[in-house]
Amino acid sequence: MDGADPVGVLFPPQVRDWNLPAEVPLTPRAARRVAREGASQSFDEGAPSLNEDWGTHLDGKQVQRWSESLGQSVILQRDGEVSAYEQGHRPASPSNPPALLVIGMDGGRVQTREKQEGNGSRWREDKVCAMTSYLPGDGTKEHPPEPLVTTYVATMSKTEAFGKLVSVEAERRGKRQARTVLVMGDGGNWIDPLSERERLHDQRIVDYYHAAEHLYEAARAALGKDAPEAMVLAQQLKDHLWDGQVDQVIATLKTHTERLGPSQESDGPDHPRRVLANNVGYFQTHRCHMDYPTYRAKGWPIGSGVTESAVKLFNKRVKGTEQFWSVPGVESILALRALRLSQDGRWERYWATRPAYSKAA
Repeated sequence: MDGADPVGVLFPPQVRDWNLPAEVPLTPRAARRVAREGASQSFDEGAPSLNEDWGTHLDGKQVQRWSESLGQSVILQRDGEVSAYEQGHRPASPSNPPALLVIGMDGGRVQTREKQEGNGSRWREDKVCAMTSYLPGDGTKEHPPEPLVTTYVATMSKTEAFGKLVSVEAERRGKRQARTVLVMGDGGNWIDPLSERERLHDQRIVDYYHAAEHLYEAARAALGKDAPEAMVLAQQLKDHLWDGQVDQVIATLKTHTERLGPSQESDGPDHPRRVLANNVGYFQTHRCHMDYPTYRAKGWPIGSGVTESAVKLFNKRVKGTEQFWSVPGVESILALRALRLSQDGRWERYWATRPAYSKAA
């Protein structure tokens, strides 16, 4: 089975003598294969793949138990690194620090078994960070910034704990040695405070394409959802944004806000007055994060496509109307998937260097 890997329950003396993983009754090679299946696809899909190769009769529940147990070991190591970091012990930096490091953060969606207090929803947010080294461009379309290596962090934890995980990853990726560190995002209300608190960035950038979506939303609110004039206005505003004329964008939106009148308490979230007021606030808040001509001239990216792709990669594994997770269970799989997807070889290093048998077991 998978070479000559034994699979099955073994007595504790055998586990210790044979240097098998403490978390599961599998050889190290078989444990790595189970972790790979658990990180890559549903447990019910992973079980037949293992059975075909190993000649076993595993079911999805068994693969789930083993995968989550192996993921817990990754979490313990990850949380240990955070504790060490908080005590002043930074992870080793890369031997070749990046010229440009871009940190992108966003949230995905996970359906849990238990409903949340207050709103009664089963859906919760998982937070995802994609950290990418770049070769900066030269400011021309012919030589745009080139993404090199992306690594990932993902967790169900709250913003403060997520920020610590991102900080450790940034240290590991060479934040202190990099010439420039950017934080890229959609302007979400938790990203800026997190980046400031953890002192992550040299420059904060709002994704240009997300900001442009706000302009189309505002133009439809100002002139009518299906009005041809709304698309003309949106394009004019988008051109101003591309040219870095954010003050002009704000002034134009304010003109339409004054024409429609101030937002009323009775206005719903989709009322044109409310939409316009919210977008004026959005561009005023992020004005200093939208100097796109300068960013382009420096050869920096202005879009968060890598981050959006990262959220989709994690959603592909953990999001689904038929998937109901316990929070500890999905945390284990998020940790495994981040390890598996990272492009710096850490998956291979982890399985090559992890202790085969834990003394704590």
